[in-house]
Amino acid sequence: MHGEYKVPGGKLVVVDLEVEGGALRDVRVAGDFFLEPDEAIQAIDAALEGAPANTDTVGLTARIDAALPESTVMLGLTSEGVAVAVRRALAHATEWSDYDWQLVHDAPQSPALHMALDEVITAEVAAGRRPPTLRVWEWDSPAVIIGSFQSLRNEVDPAGAERHGVTVVRRVSGGGAMFVEPGNTITYSLSVPDALVSGLSFADSYAYLDDWVLGALADMGIRAWYQPLNDIATDAGKIAGAAQKRMAGGGGAVLHHVTMAYDIDADKMLDVLRIGKEKMSDKGTRSAKKRVDPLRRQTGLPREVVIANMIDSFRGRHGLTPGAVTAEEMARAEELVRTKFATEEWTARVP
Repeated sequence: MHGEYKVPGGKLVVVDLEVEGGALRDVRVAGDFFLEPDEAIQAIDAALEGAPANTDTVGLTARIDAALPESTVMLGLTSEGVAVAVRRALAHATEWSDYDWQLVHDAPQSPALHMALDEVITAEVAAGRRPPTLRVWEWDSPAVIIGSFQSLRNEVDPAGAERHGVTVVRRVSGGGAMFVEPGNTITYSLSVPDALVSGLSFADSYAYLDDWVLGALADMGIRAWYQPLNDIATDAGKIAGAAQKRMAGGGGAVLHHVTMAYDIDADKMLDVLRIGKEKMSDKGTRSAKKRVDPLRRQTGLPREVVIANMIDSFRGRHGLTPGAVTAEEMARAEELVRTKFATEEWTARVP
């Protein structure tokens, strides 16, 4: 069995192993990380040898930590990262390079249609009828997108939304509210097979699926990192928030979508969103205006150039071919808009 895992902000860990009698055998750990002293790699292999194959990531991490020499120095590597690679090997996880990735980047569409397209495209990936897909959104109007379990009245000021012509929609994933405006927001979705994140915890899958965009930002001179559970942050502040939804059917699939602030009208946002004191305290800031630092200021690049750079970065790492939403997919999405995403019943399902 073979498993790979790129440690967030670190290096690639590769594990090859066999399972005999319910235990790990012939464990071999490798990768492009740095590790001192040399004998530490043998200590890691020995710590994993004979471990019950059902040992979870925490248990495997503990075995490794207990076996490492006191003088061990890891650079680009963590004991947990090795443990995750083991679990991915046992789960027969796939890698990014196992797939032919497709790009969908269409003309501006309505907020409700974007919600529906996420559901339809991810369901198609789960069913095996569509390859894993990177979809870059374009917005035709301003919107607030609330999380699946958020209270509508707690999150949105209806008078403010009406004043600014903001549509409120509810997405299928959890997480917090996002304020978006055409030209000021960069949003993308990844619809991926379950196998790509096999062996990862729910939290680890966020970091794993965000890793490519951290590289893309680094290529533009921005040092960014994953901030648990679902933020992408820089020294200047948060620049993006992610959310996920696991979908059944076929082999299963994961929807991972991210909204990034290219620019932001903070006064308008505060007039539409009800951002509570608890949330401000949790983020360690007194002002909602300081919570998000736009990419425009950090890159100095036009929005279209930032998006093009991100797409090029993904293509360089994993390959990416142009694609499109099929007529059948669009018809199903439009039906979901009519029956679900544009209805008061769905939007106010948590009043």
